[in-house]
Amino acid sequence: MLVLASTSPRRKELLTQAGFNFRVHSSLVPEERREGEDPIVLATRLACEKAQAVFTELASQDSENDPLLVLGADTVVVSPAKEILGKPKDANDAARMLRLLAGGTHSVITGVAVIARTGIEVASELTYVTMTTLSEVDIEVYINTGEPMDKAGAYAVQGYAAAWIPRIHGCYFNVVGLPLALVSSMLEGAQKRLQKETATPV
Repeated sequence: MLVLASTSPRRKELLTQAGFNFRVHSSLVPEERREGEDPIVLATRLACEKAQAVFTELASQDSENDPLLVLGADTVVVSPAKEILGKPKDANDAARMLRLLAGGTHSVITGVAVIARTGIEVASELTYVTMTTLSEVDIEVYINTGEPMDKAGAYAVQGYAAAWIPRIHGCYFNVVGLPLALVSSMLEGAQKRLQKETATPV
């Protein structure tokens, strides 16, 4: 039983696209940065906390025939000036973020955690994204679409903002919200460990 500890429609779409059968169970973990926390540490910590919270909540549903496997993820954007950007608080915050990203190369980091009764595995993916310069009109029109408001860094690479991104170095799906190759490898490893545990006589 694979459970995605996220209500993100992008992550749901990506997992479906990759052929996984899963259910969605939201996590109420607050996405807050601790003072001085490194962006990779932040993303992986939040991914772990989300996965752990859902695994604990659903632990009673874990069984030998249908082992519980929980996937947690968190994505952060780091501006060219090294400021960590989460989801914008409002339209003004979204505009501020887009000004920080425009005309430079920023990084996108997704922390991934996979939890089963055999343990937890944590990893992260890093992608570099170059964005063209934007006018204030560009930013205003984009914000009025509503697209930036629930996205880390206030943009969606798979949406209208695609027209402003001439170059990506690394995993494209990471920028959307879930690095599929990394996730597939981690899930495969977790399933093998579960199978090995089941096959081992007590």
